[in-house]
Amino acid sequence: MRFSKMHGAGNDFVVLDLRGGLPAPTPAQCARLGDRHFGVGCDQILTIEPPRSAGSIAAYRIWNADGSASGQCGNGARCVAAWLVRDGAAPADAGFTIESPAGVHPVQHDGEGGFVIDMGAPRFAPAAIPLAGVDGEHDEYMLALDGETLRFGAVSMGNPHAVIEVADAAAADVARIGPAVQASAMFPASANVGFAQVLAPDRIRLRVFERGVGETLACGSGACAAVAVLARRGRVQADAEVAVELPGGTLRIRHDTAANSVFMAGPAAFVFEGNLLSQEQP
Repeated sequence: MRFSKMHGAGNDFVVLDLRGGLPAPTPAQCARLGDRHFGVGCDQILTIEPPRSAGSIAAYRIWNADGSASGQCGNGARCVAAWLVRDGAAPADAGFTIESPAGVHPVQHDGEGGFVIDMGAPRFAPAAIPLAGVDGEHDEYMLALDGETLRFGAVSMGNPHAVIEVADAAAADVARIGPAVQASAMFPASANVGFAQVLAPDRIRLRVFERGVGETLACGSGACAAVAVLARRGRVQADAEVAVELPGGTLRIRHDTAANSVFMAGPAAFVFEGNLLSQEQP
């Protein structure tokens, strides 16, 4: 099984080309590929597939390292774009369109060797996230957790996100709170849990505990979710670029309210190419 190893701001991927008709990886194969000792090692597996609609260059699917499927991955979208350009399937000097499980995403080159991805509209309706046990749509929700009240915003960027504003992202208890929020009945499909510190109206610091993975060095959809939630509250500026500092690097996010779309810009890097010789479990 041939693969490309890539990363976007440290959020790393194994990319598989399935356009020739190869089957999608099984959960066991995903777990093997994602294992950093017995496999390649990654946060997610990305599969490049034939386009599903006219006008798209290709489609892709996302598999977490635990074998579960994901609806969206912003850093993965940029890596797919870079992979398609290197492959010759997408133009190196013009825009093009790719398809994730969440929908169609126009792509532009950012002039700095990276890509700008239209990540689509943030969806705040509880049913769209999904968020259960609430009486309607709010900017902030509350969850009783270990004797304390946790306040968070919630949004879907094609996958569910909880966004918790914190005073210091470096000191946030990500390892405890992240899994607890994911296990809450309020998130029947689990969630990606972001811990966002506002540094300025145009800059935040963010850590994300991802669904099916754990804490990652970067989360593109999580950066989009954080900016969408915080802009809605007036904590960061809407319709202007917000720098999102993640442990693995900085992404540039803009919530275009007129278009009702979130745009994400950032790098995509190739690490190495390989051929996995065995899928046997250790």
